[in-house]
Amino acid sequence: MSVILQGDQLREIALGRGPVSKLTTLSGAAVHQLYTVAGGRVLITALWGVTTTAMAGANTVNLQTDPTTGDTVVIVTATDLGTTDTAAGTTIGTVGVTTDTAANTIIYKKGGFPLMNLIVTTGEVEADVTGAGADGAITWYCTWIPLTSGATLVAAA
Repeated sequence: MSVILQGDQLREIALGRGPVSKLTTLSGAAVHQLYTVAGGRVLITALWGVTTTAMAGANTVNLQTDPTTGDTVVIVTATDLGTTDTAAGTTIGTVGVTTDTAANTIIYKKGGFPLMNLIVTTGEVEADVTGAGADGAITWYCTWIPLTSGATLVAAA
């Protein structure tokens, strides 16, 4: 007798719970809460975005964690996703780069790889958008596992 696993079961075995999605509409500079972590630490096993509305303005976006206790930390360095236009349906991943001024910086990249293995504690995961001309929309997707018993990750309200 064979046992056949479904796609969602394989994903949960490999990546954990989720994906949890959050739509973020960009219109001018703002900090957008993407996910709320409660009850302790979680491991984000994969995080990526998909543009749902084209981005054509100067959209400089970073990804940061904003814990209830502790420092806000920029995880993905501010990257302009709109000046060169990003069409609806484009996957937004990350890529590591090294420059003379910042070693091992992570930036967004059209296509790219999901951000993986990020430990987040109680608080928020946020996208910080700068530029008055920011436009478009991104749906963010996240898979995760609890590192603290009872810890949760949900899309921010």
